Amino acid sequence: MKIALLGYGKMGKEIEKVALSNGHSIVLKVSSSNSDFDSSELSNADVAIEFSKPELAISNIKKCFQAQVPIVVGTTGWYHDYQSIEKLCRQQNQSLLYATNFSIGVNLFFKLNEQLAKMMKNHPAYSIEVEEIHHTQKLDAPSGTGISIAEQIIANNSTKESWVNRVSENENELSIVSKRIDDVPGTHSVYYKSTTDEIEIKHTAHNRSGFAIGAVLAAEWIASNKGGIYTMNDVLSF
Repeated sequence: MKIALLGYGKMGKEIEKVALSNGHSIVLKVSSSNSDFDSSELSNADVAIEFSKPELAISNIKKCFQAQVPIVVGTTGWYHDYQSIEKLCRQQNQSLLYATNFSIGVNLFFKLNEQLAKMMKNHPAYSIEVEEIHHTQKLDAPSGTGISIAEQIIANNSTKESWVNRVSENENELSIVSKRIDDVPGTHSVYYKSTTDEIEIKHTAHNRSGFAIGAVLAAEWIASNKGGIYTMNDVLSF
């Protein structure tokens, strides 16, 4: 499989290692020096993997649509334009697979989070809080993964109506506490606390390899499942 890497920072380089070890080739590397690339440069690619910056993601997605190249998007912070991208994707019969986190472990954590939220909705004595920790170069706060976790809880637990990126005393609000610490790839925790005990579920990434492995797996999947918008739920058959 021939891959275009749209974003060649730390994640892009990690994805390159995994892709090459899986027998794939990299036919285009886009970094800050050539971020204004033309869609024609994607002509040799079977699939694109996008890990750039929020302000570049929309343009990169549209270039892939124009070149009719399936795209896997790991950049977050662009979801305010999701509806327009979804409409364009379906109108042009293009292929997009996006995720706030491509780690297989995190996606298993997502399913566990949903199930626990359902189980706890009849136990209002427990307060709920989400904590996410990332490296200091992380551009968005809360992280896309943190938002996904919070939205899953809200969808499956009627005690919360919305999330806020701070500690809140409003019982209808779900607090997301964001911390930024050097050299932390990503740690996400959900706490259910009462006066008598506490339940915690937690996922800790030890390095970026898990994200890269999942992104390449997603690229392999979408290369043979074209035409539509997909997530890691589709890749992992959840």
